[in-house]
Amino acid sequence: MRIAIDVSPLTSKKSLQHRVRGTGFYIEYLKKHLVSYYPNNQYIFFTRGEKIPENVDLVHYPYFEPFFLTLPFARKYKAAVTVHDLTPLVFPRNFPSGLRGIIKWKIQKFLLEKIDALIADSESSKNDILKFTNIPENKIHVVYLAASPSFKKINTSALQSIKQKYKLPDKFVLYVGDVTWNKNLPRLVEAIKKINLTMVMIGAALVRKDFDWTNPWNQDLFSVIKSIGNDRRFIRHGFIPAKDLVVIYNLATVFAMPSLYEGFGLPILEAMSCGCPVVASKNGSIPEVAGGGVYYVDPYDINELANGIGEVYFNQKLRKELALKGLAQAKKFSWEKTTKKTIDVYRSVVNHSSIS
Repeated sequence: MRIAIDVSPLTSKKSLQHRVRGTGFYIEYLKKHLVSYYPNNQYIFFTRGEKIPENVDLVHYPYFEPFFLTLPFARKYKAAVTVHDLTPLVFPRNFPSGLRGIIKWKIQKFLLEKIDALIADSESSKNDILKFTNIPENKIHVVYLAASPSFKKINTSALQSIKQKYKLPDKFVLYVGDVTWNKNLPRLVEAIKKINLTMVMIGAALVRKDFDWTNPWNQDLFSVIKSIGNDRRFIRHGFIPAKDLVVIYNLATVFAMPSLYEGFGLPILEAMSCGCPVVASKNGSIPEVAGGGVYYVDPYDINELANGIGEVYFNQKLRKELALKGLAQAKKFSWEKTTKKTIDVYRSVVNHSSIS
């Protein structure tokens, strides 16, 4: 097969924010493992505006946003689209779209419904696609993501050097991710204050100073930064390279991700792969990813969140049990499986008689 894949988030200045989010990692890993596991196919990696060769069998758009125009208005090729999540549509009050966003969603929805196949990160995301579009269920394929193979349990001298490099304490709670409403950071910060622990927070948005404070989508970020202030219990870092992040997961005492909603929840899988005990919510796709490998809490209840983190943090036996369960759960996901199922979707589209 000759497969063209849109990699705009990795190269376009307008989409650079995706490079430090799940979408960017997904595209990078997909590129690498398609070439590695299925080298007999020909892959054309392009960015928006570039001409696609005439004789491709399929075009894959590996990212989709409801309020931004990410799909082509006209196409002459069979196509697949990856929809990671539709969280802004699930919670419209917390992700207001404005008039422009509403118009763009109508356009995006129309274009999406013409696509030959959709890839969803989870059953949760698939259900949201079915709820908000008129796409037949048989056109939506669930393909779980996977952590990079570099995320694993390690025990080397790198632990100490990374600890010193980022000025990390001996014990700490770790958070990795964005600061949008669904991430539930304000409640997590309050929970950490209640039990008086140190939390290391990693994410590009956490150290940004050039964002729009008046944008409703940034209100949780504003709240978190204001709440933390100069509190030394909170150590904030921006984007950290994967090779260093692996070590930090290994150093962490507990990883906390009490999201109100997730389309997948890749940091949970990364933490479990590194043998780091995880405290998480049961919302959205998280149970699909975490299974029985994490300690679940009610993300809306700050007291329960604080107690859950404290229970894991101070109980060495429980931490060891969760680490082992997490490692076992993480092994169920791999890029070999992700790539195979993606190729299966490509084949199903190419073998179909015509463009939808």
